[in-house]
Amino acid sequence: VAGLGNYGMRGTRHSVGMEVLDQLARRLAVAEGWRVDKRCCADVALATAHGLELVLLKPRRFMNLNGLSVASAAEIYSLGPGDVYLVHDDLDKALGKVAIKLGGSARGHNGVQSCISALQSSEMTRLRIGIGRP
Repeated sequence: VAGLGNYGMRGTRHSVGMEVLDQLARRLAVAEGWRVDKRCCADVALATAHGLELVLLKPRRFMNLNGLSVASAAEIYSLGPGDVYLVHDDLDKALGKVAIKLGGSARGHNGVQSCISALQSSEMTRLRIGIGRP
């Protein structure tokens, strides 16, 4: 599960994916387990939920390069594009509204496009978090 955003810019609308990952890590009781993984240039926490092993990932790159971290982590943990879930902001959704998107285009989102390019697939499931337009 990758929370897309601009690393080092906490609290900004475009880093909401990383904020969601922080909340998920707290709920899964692994918030103290974040560690820097230099192999994929990301903060990583491992968790288990409902019998599934999860890799939580917050890339340490700017949004338009998030895909490099996601693809590296997928290779390290032997995951295919269909195993990857992206959590990211969506300007076209009202603030706080969420939607699941199963594959398809990036719809103009640079972080998602970076993941599609790096993984050479658009198969990833996305959790789109509405941030609205300014």
